[in-house]
Amino acid sequence: MKERTAQMRWEARTQGPLLGLAVAFAVAYAVPIVAPGADAWVHSACTVTEWAVWAAFAADYLVRLALAPGRWLFVRSHPLDLLAVALPLVQPLRLLRLVSTLLLVGRRARMAPQITLTTYVGGAVVGLMMFGSLAVLRVERDAPGGNIRTLGDAVWWSFTTMTTVGYGDHAPTTGLGRLLAVGLMISGIALLGVVTANIAAWFIARFERDDAEERRQTALLEALTSEVKQLRAEVARLSGTEAGASVPGQADR
Repeated sequence: MKERTAQMRWEARTQGPLLGLAVAFAVAYAVPIVAPGADAWVHSACTVTEWAVWAAFAADYLVRLALAPGRWLFVRSHPLDLLAVALPLVQPLRLLRLVSTLLLVGRRARMAPQITLTTYVGGAVVGLMMFGSLAVLRVERDAPGGNIRTLGDAVWWSFTTMTTVGYGDHAPTTGLGRLLAVGLMISGIALLGVVTANIAAWFIARFERDDAEERRQTALLEALTSEVKQLRAEVARLSGTEAGASVPGQADR
């Protein structure tokens, strides 16, 4: 069995705690949007939590970089991780912290061997719908002429956008809201492609297993048929030998 590197051991140990921090980030991001009239200390606590979670993921990236056998190779093979760590430093927007945390959580979730593709896709759909709804509600709620005013409107809009149905009864009117819509559309198409490919791969694997089983049974029948033919030939040979041996004895009498 291949020995695990220090980087792999670190990732295995920190998988659970980082996903727990991601849940804390989700709560901290949602509270100020769902309850905008909450006390000032609640908003401050949520902001501190968001930055703390981002800092934890950034520290995790730096530790993995330090433990990687080849640091430059690690940077080149993890461009989204680096972008997610650096993005909130460009401009301190809550939306950028949201995007960066989603990228980091998604990256770590994909590395978890116990998380199957179905679980990951389902979690990605729920997460994108939730964060997309909250983000567009925050952007569009107070926009002049906007028609996404409640959380229910935002969830409905996210669902129709991710499934590329687009009824048009709710639509963003701001530039940032439309940018969010583009992101959800692309994400919905990508996830649909993953699901379709997974289903197709399952059918192909099933057909290949059935075909392999059929070939195995065919080879077994051919082997049995050949063995039966050999046994018949042996029986015929033995019968002919016995018949030949009995004829001279009868002639002597």
